[in-house]
Amino acid sequence: MRTWHEIRRFPLAIRLLLVNQLGVNTGFYLLVPYLAVHLGEDLGMSAAVVGIVLGVRNLSQQGLFLIGGSAADRLGARGVIIAGCALRTVGFGLFALGDGLPVLLAASVLSGLAGALFNPAVRAYLALAAGDRKAEAFALFNVFATAGALIGPLLGSALLLADFRVSALTAAGIFAVLTVAQALVLPAHEVAPARGSVLGDWREVAGNRRFLLFALAMVGMFTMENQLYLLLPDGARKATGWDGAAGLVFLVGTLTNLGLQLRITRALKSRGARARWIGAGLVLMALSFVPPMAVTGYATAPGGHTDAVLRALPVLAGALLLYLGVMTAQPFVMELIPGFGRAELTGTYFGLFYVVSGIAAAVGNTVVGWAMDTAGPAGAPWLPWACCLAFGLASAAGVAWLHRRRVLPAVAAPVPAPA
Repeated sequence: MRTWHEIRRFPLAIRLLLVNQLGVNTGFYLLVPYLAVHLGEDLGMSAAVVGIVLGVRNLSQQGLFLIGGSAADRLGARGVIIAGCALRTVGFGLFALGDGLPVLLAASVLSGLAGALFNPAVRAYLALAAGDRKAEAFALFNVFATAGALIGPLLGSALLLADFRVSALTAAGIFAVLTVAQALVLPAHEVAPARGSVLGDWREVAGNRRFLLFALAMVGMFTMENQLYLLLPDGARKATGWDGAAGLVFLVGTLTNLGLQLRITRALKSRGARARWIGAGLVLMALSFVPPMAVTGYATAPGGHTDAVLRALPVLAGALLLYLGVMTAQPFVMELIPGFGRAELTGTYFGLFYVVSGIAAAVGNTVVGWAMDTAGPAGAPWLPWACCLAFGLASAAGVAWLHRRRVLPAVAAPVPAPA
């Protein structure tokens, strides 16, 4: 009830963006996790071609975040959010209607570009509209995003019983509804006149040494967060011998997020500097990889249901700690980003931050994947978990160093109220 009461205290625009994020993640996760299977098994494409299609989608999104952020600053976040949702409607529709490689590549580019547009634009709009309640707004944003990430795969699994095209059209329909809702309801913000060129904006943001140091310190956070989709599900399956155990990881995290996210953020907001809680969250995330080490070295299958449950508990404990760490750190990370520069460049700061995070996730997953492949032959099943532990502790140390050097803004800089 407290969460719903907090939601109602925000203006209609923020409430719409929260529902928008629920829909965005639902539509995304009901389709994209099953795309590789569709391309390989239903369409008979080779693994190399499947990799190209998926890689083009990811590159289109991660590589263009900066453009989406600049567009939000110069054209207004509202229009960029609407354009992004409309583009994803078209992209997911093409996945349903096209079987040829050119059509699928076009669908990948459009759906990736859509994410590059609305991801930084939504966060910029949220930061501007929330005023001095950014932390609570981003906490609720995280709640709705997590709920969508759970609903999407469940809905996708059900729709796949009919046909992949049904899933794709459903996802496209969700984005079409979001596009119309935002066009009708989302208020526009007054856009400040640009002082110079887009390249000048990029040089200003990229030349902000304080911001770049902070973004690099957050590399560990995004690497660890990505293990919710790679290392932890794999560890749950190996520990229990049951493929469905991976779903328990997401269930534990979603229930924890729904029940505790806003309480954690509100409790910590007035108790010390933001850097303290970001660092504490990173340490929690790092320590989350310690319990699963105890059950990753089993060479035999579990001896019955009781043994499987006992082996699952350390992995689920790790997932719980990881989610708690994300819930502690992430809202304050999002709150600080606008405080590094001019309010007129909020979207550009978010865009560059997500470019760095995308590169970090790719490099971090490569390192963890290498450790997972090496662990078996080397007789070191603890290796990938130790890598993630090291990433987290290094990030926490980086944030602590930045805090001691007074590099971080104490709170986000004041921003003008929305028109």
